[in-house]
Amino acid sequence: SQVLTMAEDLRAAVASQTKRPSSSSEVVERLDENGHQNKRLKRDADEEDAEDQSKKSPKRKIVLLMAYSGKGYHGMQRNVGSSQFKTIEDDLVSALVQSGCIPENHGEDMKKMSFQRCARTDKGVSAAGQIVSLKVRLIDDILEKINNHLPSHIRILGLKRVTGGFNSKNKCDARTYSYMLPTFAFAHKDHDVQEEVYRLDKETLEKVNKLLACYKGTHNFHNFTSQKGPRDPSAKRYIMEMYCGEPFVRENIEFAVIKVKGQSFMMHQIRKMIGLVIAIVKGYAAESIIERSWGEEKVDVPKAPGLGLVLERVHFEKYNRRFGNDGLHEPLEWTEEEEKIAVFKEQYIYPTIINTEREEKSMANWLNTLSIHDFNSSAVGMQANNKNSKNSSDLEGSDGCDDDSD
Repeated sequence: SQVLTMAEDLRAAVASQTKRPSSSSEVVERLDENGHQNKRLKRDADEEDAEDQSKKSPKRKIVLLMAYSGKGYHGMQRNVGSSQFKTIEDDLVSALVQSGCIPENHGEDMKKMSFQRCARTDKGVSAAGQIVSLKVRLIDDILEKINNHLPSHIRILGLKRVTGGFNSKNKCDARTYSYMLPTFAFAHKDHDVQEEVYRLDKETLEKVNKLLACYKGTHNFHNFTSQKGPRDPSAKRYIMEMYCGEPFVRENIEFAVIKVKGQSFMMHQIRKMIGLVIAIVKGYAAESIIERSWGEEKVDVPKAPGLGLVLERVHFEKYNRRFGNDGLHEPLEWTEEEEKIAVFKEQYIYPTIINTEREEKSMANWLNTLSIHDFNSSAVGMQANNKNSKNSSDLEGSDGCDDDSD
Protein backbone atom coordinates (compact mmCIF):
# COMPACT_ATOMS: atom_id res chain seq x y z
CA SER A 1 0.00 0.00 0.00
CA GLN A 2 2.93 2.31 0.66
CA VAL A 3 4.09 1.64 -2.91
CA LEU A 4 0.62 2.56 -4.20
CA THR A 5 0.63 5.82 -2.23
CA MET A 6 4.07 6.74 -3.61
CA ALA A 7 2.95 5.97 -7.12
CA GLU A 8 -0.11 8.26 -6.70
CA ASP A 9 2.04 11.04 -5.26
CA LEU A 10 4.40 10.73 -8.20
CA ARG A 11 1.48 10.86 -10.69
CA ALA A 12 0.06 13.94 -8.93
CA ALA A 13 3.48 15.62 -8.96
CA VAL A 14 3.90 14.96 -12.70
CA ALA A 15 0.39 16.18 -13.40
CA SER A 16 0.94 19.42 -11.48
CA GLN A 17 4.31 19.87 -13.21
CA THR A 18 2.69 19.73 -16.69
CA LYS A 19 0.06 22.33 -15.66
CA ARG A 20 2.61 24.76 -14.27
CA PRO A 21 4.59 26.83 -16.84
CA SER A 22 8.26 25.97 -16.93
CA SER A 23 9.45 29.42 -15.84
CA SER A 24 8.09 32.77 -14.67
CA SER A 25 9.52 34.44 -17.80
CA GLU A 26 7.23 32.24 -19.91
CA VAL A 27 4.20 33.68 -18.06
CA VAL A 28 5.39 37.25 -18.72
CA GLU A 29 5.95 36.41 -22.38
CA ARG A 30 2.47 35.04 -22.77
CA LEU A 31 0.89 38.03 -20.99
CA ASP A 32 3.02 40.29 -23.12
CA GLU A 33 1.80 38.56 -26.24
CA ASN A 34 -1.79 38.94 -25.05
CA GLY A 35 -1.15 42.51 -24.05
CA HIS A 36 0.23 43.36 -27.50
CA GLN A 37 -2.57 41.55 -29.18
CA ASN A 38 -5.19 43.49 -27.24
CA LYS A 39 -3.47 46.82 -27.89
CA ARG A 40 -3.19 46.02 -31.60
CA LEU A 41 -6.93 45.21 -31.84
CA LYS A 42 -7.76 48.43 -29.97
CA ARG A 43 -5.53 50.50 -32.27
CA ASP A 44 -7.22 49.09 -35.41
CA ALA A 45 -10.65 49.83 -33.95
CA ASP A 46 -9.57 53.38 -33.08
CA GLU A 47 -8.35 54.01 -36.63
CA GLU A 48 -11.66 52.79 -38.02
CA ASP A 49 -13.50 55.03 -35.54
CA ALA A 50 -11.46 58.03 -36.62
CA GLU A 51 -12.27 57.27 -40.25
CA ASP A 52 -15.96 57.01 -39.32
CA GLN A 53 -15.75 60.28 -37.43
CA SER A 54 -14.19 62.08 -40.38
CA LYS A 55 -16.88 60.58 -42.60
CA LYS A 56 -19.49 61.89 -40.21
CA SER A 57 -18.00 65.39 -39.74
CA PRO A 58 -19.45 67.32 -36.82
CA LYS A 59 -23.21 67.92 -36.94
CA ARG A 60 -24.10 71.60 -36.84
CA LYS A 61 -27.34 73.60 -36.78
CA ILE A 62 -27.64 75.60 -39.99
CA VAL A 63 -30.25 77.40 -42.06
CA LEU A 64 -30.61 76.97 -45.81
CA LEU A 65 -32.00 79.68 -48.09
CA MET A 66 -34.23 77.96 -50.66
CA ALA A 67 -35.92 79.04 -53.88
CA TYR A 68 -38.35 76.88 -55.85
CA SER A 69 -41.07 76.90 -58.44
CA GLY A 70 -44.03 75.15 -56.82
CA LYS A 71 -45.91 74.05 -59.92
CA GLY A 72 -46.58 70.31 -59.90
CA TYR A 73 -45.91 69.98 -56.16
CA HIS A 74 -48.39 69.49 -53.33
CA GLY A 75 -46.77 72.24 -51.31
CA MET A 76 -43.63 72.41 -49.19
CA GLN A 77 -44.31 70.09 -46.26
CA ARG A 78 -43.42 66.44 -46.53
CA ASN A 79 -46.14 63.86 -45.83
CA VAL A 80 -44.19 60.73 -44.97
CA GLY A 81 -46.07 57.70 -46.23
CA SER A 82 -48.17 59.40 -48.92
CA SER A 83 -45.90 59.14 -51.93
CA GLN A 84 -48.51 60.01 -54.55
CA PHE A 85 -48.46 63.67 -53.44
CA LYS A 86 -44.96 64.91 -54.17
CA THR A 87 -43.73 67.84 -52.08
CA ILE A 88 -40.69 70.15 -52.21
CA GLU A 89 -39.34 68.55 -49.02
CA ASP A 90 -39.39 65.08 -50.62
CA ASP A 91 -36.85 66.31 -53.17
CA LEU A 92 -34.86 68.26 -50.57
CA VAL A 93 -34.53 65.36 -48.12
CA SER A 94 -33.52 62.99 -50.90
CA ALA A 95 -30.75 65.45 -51.96
CA LEU A 96 -29.54 65.84 -48.35
CA VAL A 97 -29.22 62.06 -47.98
CA GLN A 98 -27.55 61.54 -51.39
CA SER A 99 -25.02 64.32 -50.80
CA GLY A 100 -24.02 62.81 -47.43
CA CYS A 101 -25.24 65.71 -45.25
CA ILE A 102 -27.62 63.53 -43.26
CA PRO A 103 -27.83 59.76 -42.63
CA GLU A 104 -30.64 57.92 -44.38
CA ASN A 105 -32.69 57.29 -41.21
CA HIS A 106 -32.87 61.09 -40.60
CA GLY A 107 -34.65 61.37 -43.92
CA GLU A 108 -37.30 58.97 -42.69
CA ASP A 109 -37.69 60.71 -39.31
CA MET A 110 -37.07 64.42 -39.79
CA LYS A 111 -37.17 65.14 -36.04
CA LYS A 112 -33.77 63.45 -35.80
CA MET A 113 -32.18 66.35 -37.67
CA SER A 114 -34.35 68.98 -35.87
CA PHE A 115 -35.85 69.96 -39.24
CA GLN A 116 -38.14 72.99 -39.34
CA ARG A 117 -39.50 75.00 -42.27
CA CYS A 118 -40.28 78.69 -41.89
CA ALA A 119 -43.57 78.60 -43.80
CA ARG A 120 -45.35 75.74 -45.45
CA THR A 121 -46.22 76.99 -48.88
CA ASP A 122 -49.14 75.17 -50.42
CA LYS A 123 -49.92 73.34 -53.62
CA GLY A 124 -48.53 75.23 -56.63
CA VAL A 125 -47.12 78.10 -54.52
CA SER A 126 -43.49 79.15 -55.19
CA ALA A 127 -40.77 80.64 -52.98
CA ALA A 128 -37.81 82.92 -53.59
CA GLY A 129 -36.67 83.10 -49.96
CA GLN A 130 -37.86 80.10 -47.98
CA ILE A 131 -35.74 79.20 -44.93
CA VAL A 132 -35.35 75.77 -43.34
CA SER A 133 -33.33 75.00 -40.21
CA LEU A 134 -31.74 71.60 -39.54
CA LYS A 135 -28.67 69.77 -38.23
CA VAL A 136 -26.28 68.49 -40.92
CA ARG A 137 -22.73 67.27 -41.35
CA LEU A 138 -20.81 70.24 -42.66
CA ILE A 139 -19.15 68.51 -45.62
CA ASP A 140 -16.92 70.33 -48.13
CA ASP A 141 -18.67 72.16 -51.02
CA ILE A 142 -21.94 71.44 -49.27
CA LEU A 143 -24.19 73.73 -51.36
CA GLU A 144 -22.83 72.46 -54.65
CA LYS A 145 -23.26 68.84 -53.54
CA ILE A 146 -26.88 69.34 -52.40
CA ASN A 147 -27.79 71.25 -55.59
CA ASN A 148 -26.27 68.48 -57.74
CA HIS A 149 -28.99 66.17 -56.42
CA LEU A 150 -31.87 68.65 -56.85
CA PRO A 151 -33.95 69.41 -59.96
CA SER A 152 -33.08 72.80 -61.51
CA HIS A 153 -36.37 74.39 -60.33
CA ILE A 154 -35.32 73.88 -56.67
CA ARG A 155 -32.10 75.61 -55.54
CA ILE A 156 -30.28 76.14 -52.27
CA LEU A 157 -28.94 79.69 -52.62
CA GLY A 158 -27.29 80.20 -49.24
CA LEU A 159 -26.29 78.67 -45.90
CA LYS A 160 -25.57 80.14 -42.47
CA ARG A 161 -24.63 78.66 -39.09
CA VAL A 162 -27.13 79.41 -36.31
CA THR A 163 -27.49 78.83 -32.56
CA GLY A 164 -28.14 75.25 -31.45
CA GLY A 165 -31.68 75.98 -30.29
CA PHE A 166 -32.66 77.89 -33.44
CA ASN A 167 -36.08 77.03 -34.92
CA SER A 168 -36.85 78.75 -38.23
CA LYS A 169 -40.60 78.80 -37.64
CA ASN A 170 -40.65 80.11 -34.05
CA LYS A 171 -37.82 82.61 -34.49
CA CYS A 172 -39.32 84.19 -37.61
CA ASP A 173 -41.01 87.50 -36.76
CA ALA A 174 -42.45 88.41 -40.18
CA ARG A 175 -43.01 87.03 -43.66
CA THR A 176 -43.28 88.84 -47.00
CA TYR A 177 -45.30 87.32 -49.84
CA SER A 178 -45.90 88.60 -53.35
CA TYR A 179 -48.82 87.83 -55.63
CA MET A 180 -48.37 88.24 -59.38
CA LEU A 181 -51.58 88.64 -61.36
CA PRO A 182 -52.70 89.79 -64.81
CA THR A 183 -54.07 93.33 -64.49
CA PHE A 184 -57.26 92.48 -66.43
CA ALA A 185 -58.36 91.03 -63.04
CA PHE A 186 -59.09 94.67 -62.06
CA ALA A 187 -61.21 95.51 -65.15
CA HIS A 188 -64.79 96.49 -64.20
CA LYS A 189 -67.33 93.68 -64.70
CA ASP A 190 -69.51 95.86 -66.95
CA HIS A 191 -66.69 96.49 -69.44
CA ASP A 192 -65.99 93.91 -72.08
CA VAL A 193 -62.21 93.45 -72.03
CA GLN A 194 -59.76 91.82 -74.40
CA GLU A 195 -57.31 90.26 -71.97
CA GLU A 196 -54.19 90.95 -74.03
CA VAL A 197 -55.22 94.53 -74.81
CA TYR A 198 -56.23 95.58 -71.28
CA ARG A 199 -53.92 98.06 -69.52
CA LEU A 200 -54.39 99.24 -65.93
CA ASP A 201 -55.00 102.99 -65.65
CA LYS A 202 -53.61 105.20 -62.89
CA GLU A 203 -56.98 105.76 -61.17
CA THR A 204 -57.72 102.04 -60.91
CA LEU A 205 -54.24 101.32 -59.50
CA GLU A 206 -54.79 104.08 -56.91
CA LYS A 207 -58.12 102.52 -55.94
CA VAL A 208 -56.49 99.08 -55.61
CA ASN A 209 -53.80 100.53 -53.34
CA LYS A 210 -56.32 102.43 -51.23
CA LEU A 211 -58.21 99.17 -50.61
CA LEU A 212 -55.06 97.12 -49.92
CA ALA A 213 -53.95 99.72 -47.35
CA CYS A 214 -57.17 99.04 -45.36
CA TYR A 215 -55.69 95.69 -44.33
CA LYS A 216 -52.76 97.31 -42.51
CA GLY A 217 -52.75 96.99 -38.72
CA THR A 218 -54.31 94.31 -36.52
CA HIS A 219 -57.68 92.89 -37.60
CA ASN A 220 -59.82 89.86 -37.00
CA PHE A 221 -59.34 87.77 -40.15
CA HIS A 222 -61.74 84.92 -39.24
CA ASN A 223 -63.57 85.50 -42.56
CA PHE A 224 -60.32 85.03 -44.50
CA THR A 225 -59.66 81.45 -43.49
CA SER A 226 -61.63 78.30 -42.76
CA GLN A 227 -62.16 76.62 -39.40
CA LYS A 228 -61.74 79.74 -37.28
CA GLY A 229 -64.60 81.45 -35.49
CA PRO A 230 -64.84 85.21 -34.82
CA ARG A 231 -63.95 84.71 -31.13
CA ASP A 232 -60.83 82.65 -31.81
CA PRO A 233 -57.92 84.84 -30.58
CA SER A 234 -55.60 83.35 -33.22
CA ALA A 235 -57.76 84.88 -35.98
CA LYS A 236 -56.30 88.30 -35.09
CA ARG A 237 -53.35 89.06 -37.36
CA TYR A 238 -51.00 92.01 -37.78
CA ILE A 239 -50.30 93.29 -41.32
CA MET A 240 -47.33 95.67 -41.71
CA GLU A 241 -47.70 96.63 -45.36
CA MET A 242 -49.68 95.77 -48.48
CA TYR A 243 -49.51 97.48 -51.87
CA CYS A 244 -49.60 96.84 -55.62
CA GLY A 245 -46.57 97.87 -57.70
CA GLU A 246 -46.44 99.43 -61.18
CA PRO A 247 -47.70 97.15 -63.98
CA PHE A 248 -45.39 95.61 -66.62
CA VAL A 249 -45.99 93.64 -69.82
CA ARG A 250 -44.83 90.04 -70.39
CA GLU A 251 -45.78 87.97 -73.46
CA ASN A 252 -48.39 90.59 -74.45
CA ILE A 253 -50.22 90.35 -71.10
CA GLU A 254 -49.92 93.12 -68.50
CA PHE A 255 -49.10 91.92 -64.99
CA ALA A 256 -48.68 93.58 -61.59
CA VAL A 257 -47.25 92.34 -58.29
CA ILE A 258 -48.95 92.83 -54.90
CA LYS A 259 -46.61 92.71 -51.88
CA VAL A 260 -47.81 91.90 -48.36
CA LYS A 261 -45.75 91.75 -45.17
CA GLY A 262 -47.27 90.39 -41.97
CA GLN A 263 -46.27 88.72 -38.75
CA SER A 264 -47.87 85.44 -39.82
CA PHE A 265 -50.74 84.33 -42.02
CA MET A 266 -53.49 81.75 -41.81
CA MET A 267 -54.54 79.23 -44.41
CA HIS A 268 -55.92 81.01 -47.53
CA GLN A 269 -55.64 84.42 -45.85
CA ILE A 270 -53.58 86.23 -48.50
CA ARG A 271 -55.53 84.79 -51.42
CA LYS A 272 -58.81 85.84 -49.78
CA MET A 273 -57.51 89.34 -48.97
CA ILE A 274 -56.64 89.77 -52.66
CA GLY A 275 -59.83 88.04 -53.84
CA LEU A 276 -61.99 90.50 -51.91
CA VAL A 277 -60.17 93.56 -53.29
CA ILE A 278 -60.61 92.22 -56.85
CA ALA A 279 -64.36 91.70 -56.19
CA ILE A 280 -64.68 95.33 -54.99
CA VAL A 281 -62.66 96.87 -57.85
CA LYS A 282 -64.64 94.84 -60.42
CA GLY A 283 -67.89 96.14 -58.96
CA TYR A 284 -69.27 92.93 -57.42
CA ALA A 285 -69.01 94.12 -53.80
CA ALA A 286 -69.24 97.43 -51.92
CA GLU A 287 -66.12 98.92 -50.30
CA SER A 288 -67.82 98.65 -46.90
CA ILE A 289 -67.48 94.85 -47.07
CA ILE A 290 -63.87 95.03 -45.81
CA GLU A 291 -64.92 96.71 -42.54
CA ARG A 292 -67.84 94.28 -42.29
CA SER A 293 -65.51 91.30 -42.65
CA TRP A 294 -63.65 92.21 -39.42
CA GLY A 295 -66.95 91.87 -37.50
CA GLU A 296 -68.56 88.76 -36.08
CA GLU A 297 -70.90 87.90 -38.95
CA LYS A 298 -69.85 85.44 -41.63
CA VAL A 299 -68.94 87.20 -44.88
CA ASP A 300 -68.54 85.41 -48.21
CA VAL A 301 -64.92 86.15 -49.18
CA PRO A 302 -63.72 84.76 -52.54
CA LYS A 303 -60.28 83.13 -52.74
CA ALA A 304 -57.98 84.15 -55.62
CA PRO A 305 -56.06 81.34 -57.41
CA GLY A 306 -52.87 79.96 -55.80
CA LEU A 307 -50.76 80.29 -58.96
CA GLY A 308 -49.37 83.83 -58.46
CA LEU A 309 -48.41 83.48 -54.80
CA VAL A 310 -44.69 83.54 -53.92
CA LEU A 311 -43.01 83.48 -50.49
CA GLU A 312 -40.53 86.33 -51.03
CA ARG A 313 -38.61 86.49 -47.78
CA VAL A 314 -38.78 85.73 -44.09
CA HIS A 315 -37.59 88.16 -41.43
CA PHE A 316 -35.59 87.44 -38.27
CA GLU A 317 -35.22 90.94 -36.80
CA LYS A 318 -35.28 89.89 -33.11
CA TYR A 319 -32.80 87.04 -33.65
CA ASN A 320 -30.46 89.32 -35.63
CA ARG A 321 -30.49 91.93 -32.86
CA ARG A 322 -29.61 89.35 -30.26
CA PHE A 323 -27.16 87.06 -32.08
CA GLY A 324 -26.32 88.73 -35.41
CA ASN A 325 -23.40 90.73 -34.04
CA ASP A 326 -22.24 88.54 -31.15
CA GLY A 327 -19.06 87.62 -33.02
CA LEU A 328 -20.06 83.94 -33.20
CA HIS A 329 -23.12 83.96 -35.45
CA GLU A 330 -23.99 85.74 -38.66
CA PRO A 331 -27.13 87.83 -38.99
CA LEU A 332 -29.82 86.11 -41.07
CA GLU A 333 -29.72 88.56 -43.94
CA TRP A 334 -29.11 87.58 -47.53
CA THR A 335 -27.80 90.69 -49.27
CA GLU A 336 -25.06 88.71 -51.04
CA GLU A 337 -27.65 86.26 -52.37
CA GLU A 338 -30.05 88.97 -53.70
CA GLU A 339 -28.76 88.65 -57.23
CA LYS A 340 -29.12 84.85 -57.26
CA ILE A 341 -32.68 85.23 -55.94
CA ALA A 342 -33.56 87.72 -58.71
CA VAL A 343 -32.07 85.46 -61.40
CA PHE A 344 -33.97 82.43 -60.09
CA LYS A 345 -37.29 84.34 -60.16
CA GLU A 346 -36.68 85.46 -63.75
CA GLN A 347 -35.67 81.96 -64.86
CA TYR A 348 -38.17 79.76 -63.04
CA ILE A 349 -40.90 81.52 -61.06
CA TYR A 350 -42.18 84.28 -63.37
CA PRO A 351 -42.12 82.20 -66.59
CA THR A 352 -44.11 79.45 -64.82
CA ILE A 353 -46.76 81.92 -63.61
CA ILE A 354 -46.99 83.62 -67.03
CA ASN A 355 -47.10 80.42 -69.10
CA THR A 356 -49.55 78.67 -66.79
CA GLU A 357 -51.80 81.75 -66.87
CA ARG A 358 -51.67 81.76 -70.68
CA GLU A 359 -52.31 78.02 -71.03
CA GLU A 360 -54.66 77.26 -68.14
CA LYS A 361 -56.28 80.71 -67.71
CA SER A 362 -56.55 80.22 -63.95
CA MET A 363 -57.29 83.91 -63.24
CA ALA A 364 -59.73 84.33 -66.15
CA ASN A 365 -61.64 81.19 -65.10
CA TRP A 366 -61.72 82.24 -61.47
CA LEU A 367 -63.05 85.73 -62.35
CA ASN A 368 -66.06 84.02 -63.96
CA THR A 369 -67.01 82.54 -60.57
CA LEU A 370 -67.24 85.93 -58.81
CA SER A 371 -70.83 86.48 -59.98
CA ILE A 372 -71.89 83.36 -58.02
CA HIS A 373 -70.82 84.89 -54.69
CA ASP A 374 -73.38 86.78 -52.66
CA PHE A 375 -71.50 89.64 -51.06
CA ASN A 376 -74.53 90.90 -49.11
CA SER A 377 -75.62 87.55 -47.72
CA SER A 378 -75.73 86.31 -44.17
CA ALA A 379 -74.24 82.95 -43.25
CA VAL A 380 -77.42 81.08 -44.24
CA GLY A 381 -77.49 82.42 -47.77
CA MET A 382 -73.78 81.82 -48.02
CA GLN A 383 -73.91 78.09 -47.37
CA ALA A 384 -76.27 77.63 -50.29
CA ASN A 385 -73.96 79.68 -52.49
CA ASN A 386 -70.87 77.80 -51.42
CA LYS A 387 -72.42 74.58 -52.61
CA ASN A 388 -72.73 76.11 -56.06
CA SER A 389 -69.27 77.60 -56.24
CA LYS A 390 -67.00 74.61 -55.60
CA ASN A 391 -64.52 75.47 -58.30
CA SER A 392 -61.04 74.07 -58.74
CA SER A 393 -59.32 76.73 -56.65
CA ASP A 394 -61.11 75.39 -53.57
CA LEU A 395 -58.92 72.32 -53.75
CA GLU A 396 -55.68 74.20 -53.43
CA GLY A 397 -55.28 74.31 -49.68
CA SER A 398 -53.29 76.84 -47.70
CA ASP A 399 -51.39 79.95 -48.64
CA GLY A 400 -48.36 78.39 -47.48
CA CYS A 401 -48.48 80.44 -44.47
CA ASP A 402 -50.60 78.45 -42.16
CA ASP A 403 -48.18 79.19 -39.35
CA ASP A 404 -50.43 77.90 -36.56
CA SER A 405 -51.23 74.40 -37.50
CA ASP A 406 -47.72 72.97 -37.61
